[in-house]
Amino acid sequence: MVYPISATKLRTYQRCAYSYYLRYEKRVKNNEYFAAAVLGTALHKTLAQCHRDWHYHDAVPDRRWFHRCWKEKSQGMTLQQIREGKAILDTYYDRYIGVEDVLRKPLAVEGKIQATLEVQNLEFQIGGRYDRIDFLPDGLELIDYKSAKIMQLPDPQDLDLQIGLYYLALEQTYGEQLKYLSLLFLRTGEKVQYRATQRHKRLAKRTISQLATQLRQEDSWQPTPGEHCSQCSFSRYCAAVSREPNPLPAKNAAVKRGLQLTFGLEAS
Repeated sequence: MVYPISATKLRTYQRCAYSYYLRYEKRVKNNEYFAAAVLGTALHKTLAQCHRDWHYHDAVPDRRWFHRCWKEKSQGMTLQQIREGKAILDTYYDRYIGVEDVLRKPLAVEGKIQATLEVQNLEFQIGGRYDRIDFLPDGLELIDYKSAKIMQLPDPQDLDLQIGLYYLALEQTYGEQLKYLSLLFLRTGEKVQYRATQRHKRLAKRTISQLATQLRQEDSWQPTPGEHCSQCSFSRYCAAVSREPNPLPAKNAAVKRGLQLTFGLEAS
């Protein structure tokens, strides 16, 4: 069995091995709640259609093409959401489409990238999602659209791991190096670019290697106390936080995860 890995999982492991163990190995339920905003989802779908389905026979699409795609993707939304989304797309068009002499077709839009990595004879599956991948003269740019009202940059450590994993996955999938991970904030039109380097690639490999060692030692998952403990969903089970921690739920206590051992060259 291949072991799936992501930037979120690796960052959880870096922050606290015990939290990782409870969440991903024992699969203890937590109280986190995630809900995708309707407007944000529609904007992502619209931009994917705009870049993917345009014919590219002309140098640049006109604004009406973006409005047409938005009309299709905004079905069932409120009038306020429709107007707000259209204004956001107009900002995007003015900033990134209308100013171009020629709009280049992206390598890929709105998809999932996967790759495998062998570390210490364990096979890991690297996975991540992207909104767009563009060709550059010297590599690739991965673009992540952000539609939230508040412009919030990611934690630098989270970002470093994310860049490293994308670097590994893109290199294996396309034979090209990741040059930039870019966050494009749709409401303001601002684009924040982060340069990808070999350092990010080495960081991802090193963290996966540490996790591989940990996975072989079932009883060695130790908590790492810190500021993050105040927001941890598993604090009630943790001896580093609670004087009398709760026992793990019975249905989770016996869960074991199989790992696929592979025999070949280890990651360097």
